[in-house]
Amino acid sequence: MLATAFLISLAAPNAAFAEAKLERTLKLLMPADRMAQLCDATAMARIRKDTGKFRPDRAVANAMVDVVIAGNQLEAKGGAFRSRGKWYSLSYTCLTNDEHLKVLSFDYKVGDEIPEEKWASYGLWQ
Repeated sequence: MLATAFLISLAAPNAAFAEAKLERTLKLLMPADRMAQLCDATAMARIRKDTGKFRPDRAVANAMVDVVIAGNQLEAKGGAFRSRGKWYSLSYTCLTNDEHLKVLSFDYKVGDEIPEEKWASYGLWQ
């Protein structure tokens, strides 16, 4: 039990450091780009955490359909994410704060694997 508590204590500062680094990087972007990057990063983290099946390393909100932004909400109906060298369709709705630095709500749905012969037409890569 002591070992588990020690590992948790080590993970917390690393998570906080990563979050602070992401925020610093996001602040360098224009607001719309900041929102898109934050929402894509959230998509990858949520998919990784919630499913256990996927290990996303890339997400593209507008792979198949342009995103719709209304105020602080980004809706991606034709996105994609890459996991273990394969691409999967993704749709999500992401609501951020006014600065686009924090996600307030996030709902997503993972779709089917995208056949490799369609990758180029969607701007996806190996």
